[in-house]
Amino acid sequence: MRPIFLSPSPIFAIFSFFFLYSVGLTRSFSSNSNLSNCTKTFNCGSLQNLTYPFTGGERPDYCGPPEFHINCVDDSPELTIKSLSYRVLALDSVAQTLSLARLDLWNETCTHELLNSSLPSDFFSFRSEDNVDVTIFYGCNSSNTGPKPENWFHCNNNQTSNSAYYLIDPVPLDPIMSPFRCAIGITVPIFKITAAKLLGDRSLFKEAIMGGFNASYMNPHIDQCNKCLNVNGQCGFDSDSNQPICVCGNRLCSLGSNSRKWIIGISAGVSGTILIIVCGIHISRKTMIFFKKYESDELDFEEFIKNYGSIAPKRYSYSNVKKMSNSFRDQIGKGGYGTVYRGELPDGLLVAVKVLSESKGNGEEFINEVASIGRTSHVNVVTLLGFCYEKGKRALIYEYMPNGSLEKFIHKPGSSNESCRLEWETLFDIAVGIARGLQYLHRGCNTRILHFDIKPQNILLDNDFCPKISDFGLAKLCKTRESIVSMLGTRGTAGYIAPEVFSRNFGGVSHKSDVYSYGMLVLDMVGARKNLNSGVSHTSEMFPHYIYRDLELDNDANSVGAISEEEKETTRKMILVSLGCIQTIPSDRPSMSKVVEMLEGPLHSLMIPPQPFLITPTKSAGESVTSSQPSETA
Repeated sequence: MRPIFLSPSPIFAIFSFFFLYSVGLTRSFSSNSNLSNCTKTFNCGSLQNLTYPFTGGERPDYCGPPEFHINCVDDSPELTIKSLSYRVLALDSVAQTLSLARLDLWNETCTHELLNSSLPSDFFSFRSEDNVDVTIFYGCNSSNTGPKPENWFHCNNNQTSNSAYYLIDPVPLDPIMSPFRCAIGITVPIFKITAAKLLGDRSLFKEAIMGGFNASYMNPHIDQCNKCLNVNGQCGFDSDSNQPICVCGNRLCSLGSNSRKWIIGISAGVSGTILIIVCGIHISRKTMIFFKKYESDELDFEEFIKNYGSIAPKRYSYSNVKKMSNSFRDQIGKGGYGTVYRGELPDGLLVAVKVLSESKGNGEEFINEVASIGRTSHVNVVTLLGFCYEKGKRALIYEYMPNGSLEKFIHKPGSSNESCRLEWETLFDIAVGIARGLQYLHRGCNTRILHFDIKPQNILLDNDFCPKISDFGLAKLCKTRESIVSMLGTRGTAGYIAPEVFSRNFGGVSHKSDVYSYGMLVLDMVGARKNLNSGVSHTSEMFPHYIYRDLELDNDANSVGAISEEEKETTRKMILVSLGCIQTIPSDRPSMSKVVEMLEGPLHSLMIPPQPFLITPTKSAGESVTSSQPSETA
């Protein structure tokens, strides 16, 4: 196989090119080699008159690189790329494009080749303008006895379960939570036009996979090949030396001159000169880009503060921040975007000072936080008292929450800290408080605020365990009440992300995405008792199929530790409301106003919601940030 040279920088790539060029333009077989004529073409099925770089049939292997060898099986052309075999459906030598379909998925939606479709960038590349990814999940353990979703299919491939699902567009490949925990997921590209038809008729899944996808191929060693053609030769390849060759009849053509040492000397000199020049340019550009970006961030923030006007939170100098935090001595939390310290204002008020890392983000998260939380005033939303933005130094000053985050009171498998347990009445009050805070963000402000990162670490508790929503680094502001927001990429923490956030197949991103995260959070709160008492190691082992099973047996309250009748009613209400919040389709979820109404209303008015057919990917250990004060986005 041809060795792949890693290029960590443009400088190294340019140097490598000139060095390899100076070593030699051609390599020869032994003088005894008997070469056939590489003018022969190759036919297989619908593919006719194949030439360089392709080989196969009567066209010898040395007439092209091994990556382009086509096997003709029952008049069907097959190409193997990175251990996966593809059927070649079409080939355009002028546009240098291929239409390929995975052979292991030909006329079959189940495969033992549990590998993503990937192409080596040296020779092939996906045509993103033509294709879209489909993610197929195998080995899914479904306990749902109701109607199957349209993207479900049956699979017999020796998995522990015969259930499988597919989603259009790429999604995180973490195992999916119960009730459809899946063993593995693979990505397979298909044509965009086929994907559009598949959305209209889900039964066309097998045909969509067999329809294949488009890829481009690159003519390797194009410069040497052109030189070969100029001397009436045919391009070839020596696999032993991993070098291109030029075949003229039954012999090799020479592309070089007799003054080989002279060529090497000149090439080496040119390489050195270019290397020095490029180094200088590279360093200069890096420096200019850094300062331009720094100036741009400064201007963006100052313009933002100017537009904010008199309602902007108080601005502190960095020296004042350092003074109020006692030179950052009392650290109370740490996350991916910075560190949180305990501080004190001159009037004696305790504060939490979140100092953002200089290397993290481009200022967008900081502006988001100041813009969103700075315009709020609610008992269940943390108060931003001030900020600092000075020569790259960024800090946020919040009211201090003595009980830290909700995270330390739940998600404690095997914990011996009995003092971390909260009474069910307190847990219920916290759930209601969070719901009211989200209701305010969605309805109570002049501008709707979507949080996009509701999780235990971002719920802070004061002395009386009153919950306050914090960390607005991923928030978005919406001017219209019911708007669907546009968003690039995925926001939030795995385990709490709504399905539509990581795949638009489920609907548009809106305030209902926060509702989903809230539902998962409340399930965590209810499940904390189960984790503590029975040692369940992962939330995915009990939600939501465990909850639905006990709801049907009327045993849901007992299973999570409720003792009195009042506690049982409280926990059942929390479970029913949270299950309504995690419905797969956004329109099936209640608004936060409705959530508050259900929590404060009678239990008998609540029905058991349908079991969701797909749950968001789970979080793994270390994926969430633990902080006792305003936390950072995981």
